[in-house]
Amino acid sequence: MPVIAKTVGLLMISNVFMTFAWYAHLKELSHKPWIIAALVSWGVALLEYLFQVPANRIGHTALNVGQLKILQEIITLGVFVPFSLFYLKEPLKLDYAYAGLCLCGAVFFVFRGKMGLA
Repeated sequence: MPVIAKTVGLLMISNVFMTFAWYAHLKELSHKPWIIAALVSWGVALLEYLFQVPANRIGHTALNVGQLKILQEIITLGVFVPFSLFYLKEPLKLDYAYAGLCLCGAVFFVFRGKMGLA
């Protein structure tokens, strides 16, 4: 399996855990003290790191740190928008599309060397 495919797959799994660690407590643990939510979130975040660290180590063999970061941000938005819409029942906002367009620009500038455009 290509390095970038492994990296993307691991980062996607990592971001699912990260999104739950950061935001699921707003829905599931809102009636509990914040310290309980923090401890549960830390447990979920540990799972996130078990995927994120290997993803970045594998990805760094083919990508630089800036490219890894932008890739992670794209994946984060791709995970966060459905999570906020379907899990947290947040309304869809045009701002998500604008944020996505800005990230597309970031992808272009960070990866243009790999595309032979720099």
